[in-house]
Amino acid sequence: MPSFDIVSEIDLQEVRNATDQANRELQNRFDFRGVEAQFSLNNDQVLIEADNEFQLDQMMDIFQKKLVKRGIDVAALDVQKNEVNIARARMPVHFKQGVEGDAARKMVKDIKASKIKVQSQIQGEQVRVTGKKRDDLQQVIALLKNHDYGLPLQFTNFRD
Repeated sequence: MPSFDIVSEIDLQEVRNATDQANRELQNRFDFRGVEAQFSLNNDQVLIEADNEFQLDQMMDIFQKKLVKRGIDVAALDVQKNEVNIARARMPVHFKQGVEGDAARKMVKDIKASKIKVQSQIQGEQVRVTGKKRDDLQQVIALLKNHDYGLPLQFTNFRD
């Protein structure tokens, strides 16, 4: 029986590349001359540091543009609250990986409500969809692309 998996993953190598490109752009920008500002990547978190909160917002814009150019959906970003003190301002940015329980249940509910003859089940941080016809699976993919679940979706492991 044909099947596929619904996942939400990001390529950490592309995140690393985007972080490096954003750091290079900071070195070349006139408005950041003499400012101690940087992007640092630790596992699945990017820490944006600057002298004040206004610069953090500018840096976030630079970082998002670099991510988009590298093919990473900005919906995967989980921006935390700014940490501001007298000398420095920091903004931790986490990346959402995996389909969370609430989003997975909503997907399964939407698939069942569509009356397409497929079965869907939650397997950890992914959703597996199986059906008798390939066309039914393609309808499910089109259905899920039209809904917003708050995270980027990839459809992998398509088997015939």
